[in-house]
Amino acid sequence: MYIQLDFILQRWVEMVDENPALKRLYIRCGYAPMIELLHFLEANGFTNYIASGGGRDFMRPVTAEIYGIPPDRVIGSSVSLEFRASDKKGGDVLTKPQLNVLDDGPVKPPRIWSRIGRRPIFCAGNSNGDIQMLQYTEGSTHPSLCMLVNHDDDAREFDYTAGAEDALKMAQERGWIAVSMQQDWSTVFAAEEQ
Repeated sequence: MYIQLDFILQRWVEMVDENPALKRLYIRCGYAPMIELLHFLEANGFTNYIASGGGRDFMRPVTAEIYGIPPDRVIGSSVSLEFRASDKKGGDVLTKPQLNVLDDGPVKPPRIWSRIGRRPIFCAGNSNGDIQMLQYTEGSTHPSLCMLVNHDDDAREFDYTAGAEDALKMAQERGWIAVSMQQDWSTVFAAEEQ
């Protein structure tokens, strides 16, 4: 089964569903402190990217609105794509029913290098799947900073430290900054717009 890619992107942009657990629109589930940090970095000469294990084409339509990150700076997992010319002028890019790449763990550093051509000097992650990306960042010849967000706030978000145990241990051993959502963030989500 092939699906026209621009159709998927259009449907996602139109999605206004609410996250049932958080009682917020999905588009309003970005973490306020991380959004503030991204804006601060951008204002101070950094070029920000999102490198996620999540689906690249799923995230691209909303990253500019949520995070201020344009679609061309999203690195993520992807399905295979194919161009199909049509009888009319032009053609379409279609998704194929097979995984192209799962952008997680040891795959992240090569994907970052292939997309941006340099090693990051700042990196934030939140799971064991980010360990290699954090290691890659700390290996910079320039001063670098690695940060790990600990999802330990079950009152305002979810408590899901499972899947981050190794990363949290490494943060302590390697001097990465571990940020506790519960203790370090006065707010998790931005206020809902009226």
